[in-house]
Amino acid sequence: MKRRLTLAMAAVLATCAGLSALPAAAQQYPSKPINMVVPFGPGSGTDQLARSVGQLLSDELKVPVVVENKAGASGFLAAQYVSNAAPDGYTILITTNTTHAANEHLFKKIPYDPVKGFTPVGTLSSGQMLLVVRPDSPYKSLNDLLAAAKKDPGKLNFGSGSSSSRVASELLKQMAQVDAVNVPYKSNPLAITDLIGGQLDFMFADSSAALPQVQGGKLRALAASGSKRLAATPDVPTVAEAGVKGYTMTYWTAIYLPPAAPPAIVNRLSQALNKVMELPASKAFQDKVSGDVFITSPEGLAKFQAEESKKWGQVIRAAGIQPE
Repeated sequence: MKRRLTLAMAAVLATCAGLSALPAAAQQYPSKPINMVVPFGPGSGTDQLARSVGQLLSDELKVPVVVENKAGASGFLAAQYVSNAAPDGYTILITTNTTHAANEHLFKKIPYDPVKGFTPVGTLSSGQMLLVVRPDSPYKSLNDLLAAAKKDPGKLNFGSGSSSSRVASELLKQMAQVDAVNVPYKSNPLAITDLIGGQLDFMFADSSAALPQVQGGKLRALAASGSKRLAATPDVPTVAEAGVKGYTMTYWTAIYLPPAAPPAIVNRLSQALNKVMELPASKAFQDKVSGDVFITSPEGLAKFQAEESKKWGQVIRAAGIQPE
């Protein structure tokens, strides 16, 4: 009896120790390097933002923030990796509407749950894309491109390295009543390389990846995907201004932790991210890529994601895209 009582007391003490260890770990967070996982390749808009935010976050938290690219499969690889990681705050996902609002409508089955498989931390930014072609392209305007697509249905092709990129083109096809063939890529920079090399006719690319090529003369911008012109390319009209009335397509970025992350760690990370996103350096980065700082609380991100999932579902159905 005495032995059983001793074992029972030991079990209770062990349970209590386990329960108290998590808050203690949360209070000490962070105490080692943080791994920031990106679903797209180097040079993509999300990658550029990750490296900018990662450095500022490292300075704020006093630990290294290591950016890791896990590109491919429309963000499946990175999302699944983080969703299955330990919820200790040392593996975080910096991602976009691709993995957390669009994929569930683009595919019949995805290897992660965009809601139950993550803990929301907060949004970071929003932006839009540029419709680009080669400088020597015969298409000098959006009307030129659409006229060619109408003349020879299915002859033109476009690259897409993210759901935003693909859906932007698919929506243009649907609204302008033209046909063109999608060529998928692991990330937009890879598609941009082939566009410059002549393997593609056009594509929508996030402004941070497209602007350097446009400003360097390697690509020509025909239109901007949002509701207003980009500050960096004031002479480039929006798609709606160029003739496709009602067209608009934007994207956003956010931070997520694995499911069941301790509230103390979520709040610590959220507060740190909100602080660094309000720094002049973050504003300067967004100005450079013609984006906007857009921050929310963890609860705000959860609500925003739900609204965006509904919106992207509607856009994808309107574009006539059938789930793969």
